[in-house]
Amino acid sequence: MYISVIGTGYVGLVTGACFAEFGLTVTCMDTDARRIAKLEKGEVPFYEPGLTELVAKGLRENRLAFTTDIAKAVEQALVIFIAVGTPSRTDGSADLSYVEEVGRGIARHMTGYKVIATKSTVPVGTGEKIREVIRKHQSEPHRFDIVSNPEFLREGSAIEDFLRPNRVILGADSPQAVAIMKDLYRPLYLLETPFVVTDIPTAEMIKYASNAFLATKVSFINEIANLCELVEADVQVVAKAMGLDGRIGSKFLHAGPGFGGSCFPKDLAALIETGDRAGYKMEIAGAAARVNERQRVLMVKKIRETLGGLRGKTVGLLGLSFKPNTNDLREAPAVTIAEHLLAEGAEVRVYDPTALEEGAKVLRGAIPCIDAYDAARDADALVLVTEWNQFRNLDFDRIKTALRRPVFIDLRNVYEPDRIAALGFHYVSVGRTPRKPST
Repeated sequence: MYISVIGTGYVGLVTGACFAEFGLTVTCMDTDARRIAKLEKGEVPFYEPGLTELVAKGLRENRLAFTTDIAKAVEQALVIFIAVGTPSRTDGSADLSYVEEVGRGIARHMTGYKVIATKSTVPVGTGEKIREVIRKHQSEPHRFDIVSNPEFLREGSAIEDFLRPNRVILGADSPQAVAIMKDLYRPLYLLETPFVVTDIPTAEMIKYASNAFLATKVSFINEIANLCELVEADVQVVAKAMGLDGRIGSKFLHAGPGFGGSCFPKDLAALIETGDRAGYKMEIAGAAARVNERQRVLMVKKIRETLGGLRGKTVGLLGLSFKPNTNDLREAPAVTIAEHLLAEGAEVRVYDPTALEEGAKVLRGAIPCIDAYDAARDADALVLVTEWNQFRNLDFDRIKTALRRPVFIDLRNVYEPDRIAALGFHYVSVGRTPRKPST
């Protein structure tokens, strides 16, 4: 079967490469000619473990192709996936201009029946809007079906999430379209992957509801962490005990500087705006968003109070990406924290395994470093912001020698407080009592 994916960003490229791995013939289309030229050479424009190898395999086996020609992408494909960006507008609503542009392009080049499936995260009602756009711009009438097939890919583990998902959501109003979509995902039947087949509006809502709930768990545990600090409780023990309750679960109960990335902040904002449009105030989603914004400010306050002010101080930051195993800086807590530190007169030394080059462009004035120990050099404190694996086993003798003062601020609670204090550090974390050096 021939399919096309419109958009070669994070979602589109992973989708195309993984469907090629399923044995389908895939054409990925994008208007960015430079990006397409690089992809044709197997050069992936962002970091995602395993994706470069998967793209190279698809190219080598002639199951994956790239083009800037939408006519070529539409002509042969039975199923066309829309995987373009839906950024937030100033009011929080999702900007659907790219989705609508793709709809117009598909309409102009249709020559027969197509299934148009949205992978982009879109608000309820978008499926009908795409249907209207295509009908309006068809050069001659051709039958087509609309499907909502939201993605649930986690950056850093997207390949695994696509090839072994915990569920597949299919929103459609056509039995033919459902049958075709199930055929695309046939390799997952051996894994007994659950399929949820529903109507289009429900499928569109599932994506937003899922992300809003996970974001709320993060904000909730961060509120508990802030209270734990005030009453001298240990948030990690609290979270572990909570997670043992099967009704709650342990995932997303890790205190820290808040969530970031391309999904949670944007999707929360869009859900809140959808509620406003419908005349219903989304109180819990709104609170989750506000707590997340406040958490970043509280992390800056934590650093400021630990150092007795920021002006003239040097702070080393470990990690810039919003999470490990990606170079994505969108809504990254580390970027916000660094910007505040710089604005308050601190010198900021930064290191990240993959996002350093892009981070240096975003954080004008920050000093890029070659590794964690370089970031610690002559700093008044070293702050762990993104929990990359290589930061989980630091050589603290080297860190202590490099620092001006032995202060380690762990915003991801990677280390045990007593252990680091025993090594002679003033150790500060999130939701746990700070420890003074014990040696």
